[in-house]
Amino acid sequence: MWSSILPLLLFVALGIVILIIFEVRARKQQRANSEPSERPVTNSEASNSREEASNPDDGCCGEHLVCERETLLQTNAKVEYYDDEELDALSGIPAEDYTEEQYQMIREVFNTLQAKDVPGWVRSIQLRNIQLPLDIREEALLIVVERRKA
Repeated sequence: MWSSILPLLLFVALGIVILIIFEVRARKQQRANSEPSERPVTNSEASNSREEASNPDDGCCGEHLVCERETLLQTNAKVEYYDDEELDALSGIPAEDYTEEQYQMIREVFNTLQAKDVPGWVRSIQLRNIQLPLDIREEALLIVVERRKA
């Protein structure tokens, strides 16, 4: 009796395992599609974003510290210095790892900027791969937002 039921039970068990595998894969795919992408933006994607953002009828998307229409992501942009060459020593260091002295170096430069220079300075900092501490980044964003309203 078991010899005739055993193949049937194995077949059913195999079917259940296959269904579980497909269900797990479907859920993973669904989760991956619903989560925001954290991969870096390629130059071509950045170029497409700039083209979309350059339409004068469109407002700025507001997702960036400096509007892309103001050449934030230009790949041919030349680094402009704001009497802050000493900040190049911070290139590649995460902002949370700055010493108090390094933080004060950035704070001093930021505090000496005129409001009209802040967007260009932020662009320069990004091109130089220097991370701004959160509080300075937020202050810069406020200045940029106020300048857009004006």
